[in-house]
Amino acid sequence: MSIDNRSHCPIAFALDLFGDKWSLLILRDLLFKGKKHYQEFLAAEEAISTNILANRLSQLEDYGLILKDKDPQNKKQYIYTPTPKAKDLIPMLGEMIVWSNKYDPETGIPPKIRKAIKKDKKAFIKSLSQGVKDVE
Repeated sequence: MSIDNRSHCPIAFALDLFGDKWSLLILRDLLFKGKKHYQEFLAAEEAISTNILANRLSQLEDYGLILKDKDPQNKKQYIYTPTPKAKDLIPMLGEMIVWSNKYDPETGIPPKIRKAIKKDKKAFIKSLSQGVKDVE
């Protein structure tokens, strides 16, 4: 799919691909929470609507950030997996976690993660990347 970029600004390019809140939350769930089915994304606490979820999954697939395949265990549903292109976003998402930890005292980051961030931010972000399985 070709993307109509607003400009050649690198930030605008990134925002055009994954910059809306729903796309980022889907990528969060896919990369960090192990969600892989439509119903799992739909059950997120942020309460995405079905039409927006379907649209964002389709866009993320078109942009090469996720793969959609039939679930071998249940042919009625699909499995969504991150591509290497999506996994390249992990350091940026990690920085967002670090930033939220710094500026939102009530952010939903477990104490163990807060401690890891405070101890060594770079190692924490690297650990996020290592926790995501490679796409076959």
